[in-house]
Amino acid sequence: MTISTPTRRGLIAGTAAIAAVLGSSRIAFAQAPAAAPPDGPHRLPLLGYGYAALEPHIDARTMELHSQRHHAAQVANLNRALQGNSAASELPLHELLQRWREMPEAVRGAIRNNAGGHANHSMFWQIMGPGGGGNPPAGPLLDAITRDLGGFDKMKTDFDAAGNGLFGSGWAFITVTREGRLAITSRTGQDNPIMDGLRVLIGNDVWEHAYYLKYQNNRAGYMTAWWNTLNWTAITARYDAARAGTLTV
Repeated sequence: MTISTPTRRGLIAGTAAIAAVLGSSRIAFAQAPAAAPPDGPHRLPLLGYGYAALEPHIDARTMELHSQRHHAAQVANLNRALQGNSAASELPLHELLQRWREMPEAVRGAIRNNAGGHANHSMFWQIMGPGGGGNPPAGPLLDAITRDLGGFDKMKTDFDAAGNGLFGSGWAFITVTREGRLAITSRTGQDNPIMDGLRVLIGNDVWEHAYYLKYQNNRAGYMTAWWNTLNWTAITARYDAARAGTLTV
């Protein structure tokens, strides 16, 4: 199970803790195959569970199209944008996002959009899972939610308002600092808080391709149902990695 897909330098340090926590819990679920990647440093990650594993909250066809078409296209486009730029190709994904403004003007927009989408979706698949929503957070993460976000129920209400309030496509996020402080934010397009020096605890995709087959134009209904897919074990591991300084994307 990964937080992001590896580059040539790899992101092993940032994923080891989460892999240790979750590695055995997903063996029983058939993995959805990743599409054959194009030449380049970035790869489409496995979901770690089958397309239908999040039903009835997210349908199997949406999961298949979302991961194997939309995310796969972003990986392909990112690799294409990096062709001929060996220095940028060697950067781990989170560093590429931090430095996208330094990229050549001709490919800067493509790197911004597709590296952001790759990071967003790699996180998105990892924080969800079969049987999600059944084990709410506890310990230091719950303490942080209470301290910084006003409690679990208020967090959900404010997070949903951030996502539903976006005009057009984008993402709602909860960011986390090295000190463990949490904040709710949103971004348009495929922008990621890493671009602003932050790290992401969780994020929800409110592009229409994430929900339209099942929910049509009912974004609010999708966002409410999405909480039932969350794997709080994985999210807690992300929180611990953030405080340890090893969380990447």
